[in-house]
Amino acid sequence: MTVLRDLMSTQVALTSPDTSVAEAAASMVKAKVGSAIVMQGRFLAGILTERDVLRAAGSGEDLRAARVAHWMTPDPQSAGPHTSVEEAAEIMLKNGFRHLPVVDGRTVCGVVSLRDLFATRIRRPAR
Repeated sequence: MTVLRDLMSTQVALTSPDTSVAEAAASMVKAKVGSAIVMQGRFLAGILTERDVLRAAGSGEDLRAARVAHWMTPDPQSAGPHTSVEEAAEIMLKNGFRHLPVVDGRTVCGVVSLRDLFATRIRRPAR
């Protein structure tokens, strides 16, 4: 059985609630990820995703002034590193999100995306 520890991305963009949306988006681009984990000190406070950045941009608000806290999903659902791929997929599909923080105890150890989950089922042909 494949579990999240086996496929999660440990390349995680971290930000804080007081960071600007523009700065958080830049860290997502730099890390080549679709979400940023929002930390309040050592605790998971939220998640900011590509969708949240698009909503903020579409609002007309200045993304250099807009704070992550206003656009993030607070207290996001998470899963443990030993959560099965099937269980993670069910959580994500039932709740309509594409990124799921992976937390071991209180420590964020990675993020899994729908793309990661699909990759376990669909193999690309060799070129």
